[in-house]
Amino acid sequence: MKTVIVCASVSHGNTRRVADSMAQVLGAEVVPPGRADVAELVGADLVGFGSGVFRGRLHPRLTDFVRALPGGRGRAFVFATSGLPEIPLMPFTRPLVRLLEDKGFAVDGSFSCRAFDTWTPFRLVGGINKRRPDAGDLAAARAFAARLRDGRGPLS
Repeated sequence: MKTVIVCASVSHGNTRRVADSMAQVLGAEVVPPGRADVAELVGADLVGFGSGVFRGRLHPRLTDFVRALPGGRGRAFVFATSGLPEIPLMPFTRPLVRLLEDKGFAVDGSFSCRAFDTWTPFRLVGGINKRRPDAGDLAAARAFAARLRDGRGPLS
């Protein structure tokens, strides 16, 4: 199964660590949005899209990249890292899931975990979640990827 993961990891490398953990299971290449080959994505069986969360939203480099994609017909998934947990009624992955669905992708699920965060108010205390993503978070990311690989249904 040809898989590509498009990952915008810009602050502490947290999201890239999660992407790399998923890539190990999926046999995927991890690329930043600016280096992703659209033709390769169109030909992939599964495409992951992920970033850290900034002010409650995924990184604009990632969302702008997805907006510019031509319509797709493949499978996709979304993942994120954040200092704060997702709010169930307003998950920060939902706008990208909807955008991908509007583009014609079948979104198989989303994954998020906590991560080291030094956003301005947290910087005053040296950041939050200093040891995250931890081994448990990365194991959960690998388990999510295995479910996608094995076709055992979406896991959100």
